[in-house]
Amino acid sequence: MHITQLNRECLLHLFSFLDKNSRKSLAKTCHKLLEVFQDPLLWSLLTFHSPAELKKDNFLLGPALKYLSICWYSERVKVCNIEDWMKNNFQKDFCNRHENTVSDFLLEVCNRCPNLLSLTLSGCGHVTDDCILLLLKNCPNLKTLKLENCVRVTDRTLVAATLYGGSLQTLHVDFCRNITQTGLERVRENRPSIMLRAERSANMIPDNKPEKKLLLDKASRKLVQL
Repeated sequence: MHITQLNRECLLHLFSFLDKNSRKSLAKTCHKLLEVFQDPLLWSLLTFHSPAELKKDNFLLGPALKYLSICWYSERVKVCNIEDWMKNNFQKDFCNRHENTVSDFLLEVCNRCPNLLSLTLSGCGHVTDDCILLLLKNCPNLKTLKLENCVRVTDRTLVAATLYGGSLQTLHVDFCRNITQTGLERVRENRPSIMLRAERSANMIPDNKPEKKLLLDKASRKLVQL
């Protein structure tokens, strides 16, 4: 039996075992397989391992998307996690190449995936509070939000989660250095039903503007002299 003789349900099941590139390659072989590739039922879950993958034309975004994960584990992530005012020209140039990639992609998700249930972001150092706020507003069914090593996320995201995350059940903000203990306590007070986790976040050193850092350095030197 030729693969194209299988019914739609079987083809969808076979496609589900393939990665995005393999699905795209197979879809190019005939119109029937292209139709299977374009079936929304195939794209309820999307996983990406770097910002570069977000620009590829090997997946579909739509209302069927329920689970989205963008996890970037690389030495290059460390560059994105450096405070902007401390980056040298080389580091700034590197970040400029993909600074808005994840945020722009999430804006597309906001517009096209209103039924999203779960979002995981790890190593996405350029994602901001405004982006998360918009996503919470546009995806009212979101139940799980997991943020790890997202350095631009602050207490504003926690506030947005309590105000607009009506369906939110799980909130993780691990290794997000600009999250404070005060912000975490407000979430626990206002939304005690949310399973909140913040591994290391409130204990990390937050970003400081140059003038603030200078004052801290001077104060430290004075204490040493005393």
